[in-house]
Amino acid sequence: MGLYGVMTTSVSGMSVQSDRMGTVADNIANINTTGYKAASTEFATLIAEGSVAEYVPGSVSTIPRRSVSQQGDFTYTKSATDLAVSGNGFFMVESADGTPYLTRAGNFVPDANGDLVNAAGFKLLGYNLLDGSSSSVMNSAAGLQVVSSASLGMKATASTSGVFNAILPADADVTAAADLPSANGASAEYAGKTSIVAYDNLGHQVTLDVYSAKTADNTWEVTVYNADGASASGGFPYAAGSQLTTATLTFDPTNGNLTSTSPQSLSVAIPNGATVSLDISKMTQLASDYTPQEGSANGSPPTAVDRLEISKDGTVTAVYKDGSRVDAFKIPLAKVASPDNLTAISGNVYATNKESGDLQLGTANSGGLGAVISGALESSTVDLASELTTMVQAQRNYTANSKVFQTGTELLDVLVNLVR
Repeated sequence: MGLYGVMTTSVSGMSVQSDRMGTVADNIANINTTGYKAASTEFATLIAEGSVAEYVPGSVSTIPRRSVSQQGDFTYTKSATDLAVSGNGFFMVESADGTPYLTRAGNFVPDANGDLVNAAGFKLLGYNLLDGSSSSVMNSAAGLQVVSSASLGMKATASTSGVFNAILPADADVTAAADLPSANGASAEYAGKTSIVAYDNLGHQVTLDVYSAKTADNTWEVTVYNADGASASGGFPYAAGSQLTTATLTFDPTNGNLTSTSPQSLSVAIPNGATVSLDISKMTQLASDYTPQEGSANGSPPTAVDRLEISKDGTVTAVYKDGSRVDAFKIPLAKVASPDNLTAISGNVYATNKESGDLQLGTANSGGLGAVISGALESSTVDLASELTTMVQAQRNYTANSKVFQTGTELLDVLVNLVR
């Protein structure tokens, strides 16, 4: 065994302990990094070839490992765009140059453009459910788009249904045919009028004037006009085309309810809008004054997105200020055969390689993939107590190897001084 071999081996021993200290330092520095997976250093022997009669010292090398598949604890937050994966899988993100990566760091917030970006600057990717142009590709990031609220904009909801309910006076006078609201004459007579607000396709407010007039015993006519067509005095006659619908209702004289043969709803075609089904099934005829009970229609004027909600299967739902909801994106999860062999990239992201296996995309909370947890972040998997223990061990081992090196230099010094 040569003295130089002793010194070389001890140098490799100090080098690997230095590498071990490096992983400890990296882990401790990232103990509060969202989604960080603890690194470790393993050792492998390097054997030098020698004869049976003489031992030739070799050295030692390091093998870095990352426990990427280890599940971290959850820290719950009040932000719906803070995301964590409970179980197997990674979020798909892209860098500033558009390169896709995998990550478990789900601390996403909207940037100035509305894109969901995590703390390292990587943008969350998903499938766009609004335009229908993106389809899922199992083994590729093709079709994925940046999840963003900017494309949602404002939305108007056209009215499609409503309710009108009133008590009609049973003792009201019968209106002559020429004076019925449906005749649209200046002398129109009616027992009651109620106005209901609806909305067209662009979110314009359309006021519906609903008139009720008695045509015979237990028989009534209900006529709906567009208030925009009212005369300058605010009533009849309305402009041509303003009458939206009219119907004849019959009531049971024994209880005042609509008969089974009477219409139970009115179909009101809103200009530049949908046909509103106005439920009138609870209309009654009683010995009282005209009394409106209920009048409403769904729909809304243009409203902005109030918040985003994200379900366990990764569906991103935009909730507008009027309460309407639209499914906008679907966040997939990615998996590989060997996640612990993924290549770590700066920014707490990973790239696939030959050892990790190919990328596979799927729907969260199905097919062996974990669930997306909204309002939670996955904590670092670093155990501080274990890291401090490893640090002490590395320090002691480094010192021991340095002693071997020091002894080798002393023996070499003795050898050099033998000629004196």
